[in-house]
Amino acid sequence: MTELLIENLDFTVAIPAYNGEKRLPQVLDKLLTQTGVEHLNWEIIIIDNNSSDNTAELIENYQKSSKSNCPLRYFLEREQGIPFARKRAVSEARGEFIAFIDDDNVPASDWVAAAYAFGKEHPQAGAWSGQIHGEYEVEPPQNFERIEAFLAIREHGFQSHLFDPDNLRLPPGAGLVVRKQVWCETVPSTPALSGKLPGIFVQGDDYESLLYIHKAGWEILYNPAMHIYHQIPHWRLERDYLLTLARGCGLCTFQLRLINAKNWQKPIVLVKTILGNFRRLLQHRLKYRGELKNNLIGTFEMEFYLASMMSPFYSLRLKLGRLTKKNITVKS
Repeated sequence: MTELLIENLDFTVAIPAYNGEKRLPQVLDKLLTQTGVEHLNWEIIIIDNNSSDNTAELIENYQKSSKSNCPLRYFLEREQGIPFARKRAVSEARGEFIAFIDDDNVPASDWVAAAYAFGKEHPQAGAWSGQIHGEYEVEPPQNFERIEAFLAIREHGFQSHLFDPDNLRLPPGAGLVVRKQVWCETVPSTPALSGKLPGIFVQGDDYESLLYIHKAGWEILYNPAMHIYHQIPHWRLERDYLLTLARGCGLCTFQLRLINAKNWQKPIVLVKTILGNFRRLLQHRLKYRGELKNNLIGTFEMEFYLASMMSPFYSLRLKLGRLTKKNITVKS
């Protein structure tokens, strides 16, 4: 086939998918009818992260029936977790730029063209992202805008600007575009934060790679011309899910802040993480007093501050666990 002869492409859209049989068609239909890509050599790759549904059969059917000139390739990644799916995507991608889209992200019809043009116009950008709008199955709770960023909603206006990695103000992995060479040269092959696994709720895998890219001196930019529509089902707005999310996002705080910290700064980061979040907890409790029980957004914020305060201890626990595992491996 002709596309197999093309080793170097302009652009790769990589979709990590887990049991995405019902969600993927809407995403693929939008990608396969993109506008402004007539002179672009690009591809779509699906990284099936060990699905138990019919994701593989779905992609095979698309490969047979698609009339698009854009190649659609499928890979099975058995190591569970979004960082491993993205790692596999980078190794398989043939594009100069790699765009990560989740299987519940529906891009605008010109998303690929806008993402590619921005990368060409900003050679100093190692990564860039755009606007992510929420499309909710049910009405979000009152004051949801205060925590919507935790669900990867990003609407930062119509002016391009730098993100602020030093204060962990970064885009999510969904809708992120990176230069393949930059990723390969800066992001470690083994992630410290393994993502959303059963029984492991720590988040931060999206930010980890971006912090390494920033550490290497590359800019991370916001492109308002890129639009994605994030499909959010009702269960992602329920109390149990949201509090689990808050806890997972908080527990990674200390590890993320250490990535760009110099050795002499690490004790300062430790103290600021514990005391700063302890202060936030006290202020929050005083603000809400006895109202937290009936205030989901306030409870979410409280859970996040508590988990952030505990994140240094969680980090130590993980480090001890890795050392124990290493010692057992050496002895055996």
